[in-house]
Amino acid sequence: MKQIRLLIFAAAALAPAWLHAQSSTTEALQKKHHDALSLFFYNNTLRMLNQSEDKDFDELIKDIEKMRFLMIRKNESNFREGDFRKLLSDYKAESFEEALTSRHEGKNFDVYIKEQGGKTKGMLVLVNDSTNLYILDILGSIALNKINKLYTTLDQSTDIGSKIKAFTGGSKDHKAGDK
Repeated sequence: MKQIRLLIFAAAALAPAWLHAQSSTTEALQKKHHDALSLFFYNNTLRMLNQSEDKDFDELIKDIEKMRFLMIRKNESNFREGDFRKLLSDYKAESFEEALTSRHEGKNFDVYIKEQGGKTKGMLVLVNDSTNLYILDILGSIALNKINKLYTTLDQSTDIGSKIKAFTGGSKDHKAGDK
């Protein structure tokens, strides 16, 4: 009986951690655009991407618990500029605050941070270009000046890069209608 109470107490104590999962806005966006490419990464999965054993990359990802990569093809899903403004508004309603805006290789990068008690609990990296919207919904944090490196590493990873290119139609192996 004492063990059951201890188990119930532990589950109740851990429940807030389960509730602080990634953004509900990202989850809703995934449901609305069910044909979007969605990939999940955990810290150990990200480490496997580091084939060159780059110590800087390991340092970059050390505070990431979980990351969701979501990619939406704007034309195929009828995602418009107004939808993007609504998305930003929904993220702000979840207490994400704008931290950085930049451009890299023709893409707009918008970074939002959610803090609790002075510590970063979550980050959003929205990479927006004329044809696609990429969302990195991060449980944990990375240094703001390293976001482009993370995105570039994901894009250049053989497995992930090929999935992204196939999804966007940039691969010879991609056939019309393939998801």
